[in-house]
Amino acid sequence: MSAERGEGGGKEFERVLEALREQLADGTYGLHATLPAQRELAGEFGVSRDTVQRVLGELKSEGWVESRQGSGTRVIKLPIHAAVRPKAEPAPVRVSLGPFVARAFDRPDVRLDVFTLTSESLDAHIRLQAERIRTGEIAPAGITLRMLLPSEGLELPYPRPKEAVDAADRQEEAARLRARLQRRLRAITDRHTTSLRAALNDLRTEGLVPSVDVEVRHVPLVPTFKLYLRPEAEALYGPYEVVERTLLLDDGTEVEALDVLGLGSVLTRHVHDEGDAGSAGSLFVQSMQAWFDSCWELLADPARPANVHRE
Repeated sequence: MSAERGEGGGKEFERVLEALREQLADGTYGLHATLPAQRELAGEFGVSRDTVQRVLGELKSEGWVESRQGSGTRVIKLPIHAAVRPKAEPAPVRVSLGPFVARAFDRPDVRLDVFTLTSESLDAHIRLQAERIRTGEIAPAGITLRMLLPSEGLELPYPRPKEAVDAADRQEEAARLRARLQRRLRAITDRHTTSLRAALNDLRTEGLVPSVDVEVRHVPLVPTFKLYLRPEAEALYGPYEVVERTLLLDDGTEVEALDVLGLGSVLTRHVHDEGDAGSAGSLFVQSMQAWFDSCWELLADPARPANVHRE
């Protein structure tokens, strides 16, 4: 979640970053493997070396790779589901957000309930589905998205500076730095929430989807996991992994911080079995849906008006 992923990141930056993240997760580059040279990556993805340098800098900040003069860029950490797989076993099908969102949009009536720390990952996948609609690949009649985010006034345990400060004369400075990191996180959330709202509402104004209902509410809860629900169908669940990483602030200041990474989470898929309401998958989907609905109705602050467009 670096600052570079805002106006300075760009679509090509996002595309290459996501592609390399996927390759780390699916085993294309194993632990201790050396990535291709920057000029090779630039040629592979059709981007400038500057874009590749910024992508590698982001991966380094997230703790996946390290770069050494004359030695290239080496993988030093893998997502849990990639790192623990024995080499002799075939690679399993990775459970990821993209196919889940695609399955939701393949339905005539798209329904998604989401609980997350930010809307960063969801934004990219929503925009991909919007393009599928524009090209005529799919044509849903309606889209309903409900998203729960942590309350804006809630002090979160991450991101925060890694170094503990005991000296009284430095505690005020540390508090200001922590506040800057919290504002940075909320700015990222606001940017991507606005982006996905626009992506969906544009479909309605362009006459491509008759009914679009996007509502975001805030709850006084610290997300320790992410949850994506297709009501009465399936759920994706993944705990956030806390990591040490370098965060770059808008003024160029680098801060050693404790943060969470979505890529470090192991997403598990749970499917509702219409023929067996007592199955493990059915019970998980039902219980998480009940949890989401209770938070939505009883804890969430609907202070911001719902962004609803219907015909």
